[in-house]
Amino acid sequence: MCLPGLALVMAVSGCQEPDVVLPGDREDIPQIAAFSKDPDPDNNTAPAISLPNQVSNSSWEQGPGTPANRVSNAALRQAPVLAWATDIGDGDDRRHRITAAPVVGGGRIYTLDSRDQVTALGPNGAVLWSVHARPPYAGANDATGGGLAYADGTLYVSLGFGVLVALDATTGGTRWTQKLDATGSGKPLVAGDLVYLVAGDSTGWAVERADGRIRWQIAGTSSVANVLGAPDPALADDLVVFAYGSGDIIAAFRQGGLRRWGTNVSGQRPGVAASTIGDVTGAPVVVGNTIYVGNASGRIAALDASNGERRWTTPFGAMTPVWPVGGSVFALTDSNQLVRLDASDGEAIWAVDLPRYIKDRPLRRGPVYAHYGPILAGSRIWTASSDGYLRAFSPTSGQLLFEAEVPGGASSDPVVAGNTLYVVGRKGQLFAFR
Repeated sequence: MCLPGLALVMAVSGCQEPDVVLPGDREDIPQIAAFSKDPDPDNNTAPAISLPNQVSNSSWEQGPGTPANRVSNAALRQAPVLAWATDIGDGDDRRHRITAAPVVGGGRIYTLDSRDQVTALGPNGAVLWSVHARPPYAGANDATGGGLAYADGTLYVSLGFGVLVALDATTGGTRWTQKLDATGSGKPLVAGDLVYLVAGDSTGWAVERADGRIRWQIAGTSSVANVLGAPDPALADDLVVFAYGSGDIIAAFRQGGLRRWGTNVSGQRPGVAASTIGDVTGAPVVVGNTIYVGNASGRIAALDASNGERRWTTPFGAMTPVWPVGGSVFALTDSNQLVRLDASDGEAIWAVDLPRYIKDRPLRRGPVYAHYGPILAGSRIWTASSDGYLRAFSPTSGQLLFEAEVPGGASSDPVVAGNTLYVVGRKGQLFAFR
């Protein structure tokens, strides 16, 4: 008895006209932080910046969030060329992503592919050893993501497979493995006799360097909407600072894990669905008594390291850790801009638009390019992007000074050691520019 009605519905739906794409230009919903202070080399009024002298560093062992691990201005030529490229394992695909930046220590470069393959290379690009670090019960395609840290002949590897592994940096042999009970896609931090890490269930870990045993844990508010690759912790004097997927920032005493203070960094980006994700994408970066953090939903904040109180906030986000130097803060924003901020109040000095949409579709927005960095090296600000380019900008004006092709596009933050810039590509290669 329902057949006539069903036929009528089918007939009506079959006669519907296709959607009409109206003519005219498409413009984004206005954002509260769409900076337009583009650098103009002919009318440059940006304040000068005082940069530290270049340093000929031989290592880049950990992330730059902790002052002791950050090379303020690594020596690098102004126009480096591609010296070599070496395969380091699996690249990006629909289910797997490279999230680990390379680390350099003990005269070697270490990488992690999009699954679990850890590779050690020499300065000439030769593979010295390669191992699969996933637990024996896991399949190769079961998980993705991870991070690396090097210290005193040991390579610490966190994996999306839910483990933290310590490897002999010379041979690749396993020294110990600690199960995390959650994904371990964030970068470890090594300091003193402990290794710190944020797991995917919003738990901060402190484990013994010697054997991987748990010293203490501290939990943040859980969140189901996280970005792949948890933010790495940072040290601020006697505190370790953790950032979580919920936007929570918690500082705890390094040895005992007692909570000192906590706060939350949240923002908004009207009209952008991704802004509903509150994960901290700009991991904590410490300078003196200030901690800089950012998220993908329109917020960068400068916090007082002693109590977590806000010094200032800006209404746009940071997709990667910021780079503070010379009274300025450089950031890659959630609007795909490279910006220079005044470190005293967060005001924008200049902003440079970077490539954004891979395909500019009239009916819906497609995926966007990913940009990595920024870092200061050779007295220039460097970024690497999935659009296939390594770029160098003037720290003073933001003017583009140099471009070099990264075949297949970048998939990691660049690092610099031994007058060479290293970056991992989306196709599973390590590129060396010198």
